[in-house]
Amino acid sequence: MCIWYFRLVNDWRERERERRMSALVDWYKDLMYNKNDPRTKDWFLISGPGPILTILITYLYFSLSAGPKYMRDKKPYNLKNTLIVYNFIQVLLSIYIVHEGLMSGWFYHYNFYCQPVDYSNDPVALRMTRAVYTYFVCKLIELLDTVFFVLRKKEKQISFLHVYHHGLMPFAAWIAVRWLPGGHGTLLGVINSFVHIIMYTYYMLAAFGPQMQPYLWWKKYLTSLQLLQFLIVGIHASLVLFNGCNFPKIPIVLLVINAGVFIYLFGSFYVVTYMKSYNVEKKNEQNDSETVKDKSN
Repeated sequence: MCIWYFRLVNDWRERERERRMSALVDWYKDLMYNKNDPRTKDWFLISGPGPILTILITYLYFSLSAGPKYMRDKKPYNLKNTLIVYNFIQVLLSIYIVHEGLMSGWFYHYNFYCQPVDYSNDPVALRMTRAVYTYFVCKLIELLDTVFFVLRKKEKQISFLHVYHHGLMPFAAWIAVRWLPGGHGTLLGVINSFVHIIMYTYYMLAAFGPQMQPYLWWKKYLTSLQLLQFLIVGIHASLVLFNGCNFPKIPIVLLVINAGVFIYLFGSFYVVTYMKSYNVEKKNEQNDSETVKDKSN
């Protein structure tokens, strides 16, 4: 009797496990292939999660393991000309995305308070969709930032903030292209690309060499600008949570949370890099001044 009972329970558990697994698979297929934007479903790297996940796993493996091991016994590569060209291209791409984002939405057509996604084949809606896809491509290209750090043996630049930011943004942009290529969330791409115009201009000038350092005093203000963008994006996205806007709430919640994470990470970087170093410099200057006074006495 006991054996029969345990077999019955095990069979029930097995059927329940299979039912839940089947429900999970059905939910995944419905989300991935029925609720996505049909306009972008066949675009390059957008048809499924496999390609983007492969790229990001390869990126993490190279950046954190394979790359540093490869460079361990090698001299840093001189990538001066490569970096100048690369950063110049990034500036041009960022200008293009800002222009397209404004012309296809935020300058003329979009409502800052609430903007649903237009899934139609209207030329303006399709223009925004292409701008979002271009933004996604840019996030993939930006993975080269880390590759260049590895090849130049600048491992200290590969911080948690750097890897988290570069690893997350391509996947977030992929989600946007597949499900939300327009509407409220695209302000992030416009603001982020505007900041990148300034950021990659700074990197391009820095790549010319030490002679440019006197003209790059504004680096800390670039970090302040990055903090400001996350604050604006977080506030703007959170409007959807309270105004009844017809825009998916789950992506917005994740966007607001991520904006908060970036504010914390970039804020911590700002404090450590600029405020603490400034205090150390002032303390050293004070000690030097006291030493000079002691000697003069």
